[in-house]
Amino acid sequence: MAGGWTRDGGVQDQIDASVEDAVKLARSRLPGGEGSTHCEECETVIPDARRKAVPGVRLCVSCQAEREERQTTPTGFNRRGSKDSQLK
Repeated sequence: MAGGWTRDGGVQDQIDASVEDAVKLARSRLPGGEGSTHCEECETVIPDARRKAVPGVRLCVSCQAEREERQTTPTGFNRRGSKDSQLK
């Protein structure tokens, strides 16, 4: 049951749109193509198993872990309080 100006299922549509946006963002960040044989940051050899498991890999495990720790994820905006969320 929706309230106000929203139709039935409107809240679920917003949740689905948020999840879809997050999946698209994650997929856009995946590397592609031929991977490197050596890490771009520390020049250590990247094992064949890692290169097969992660297509387009450019960093060794430790450098990748450090990069992920420094990375901040944008929270975007609050869909519940945004008028734009009603347009999606």
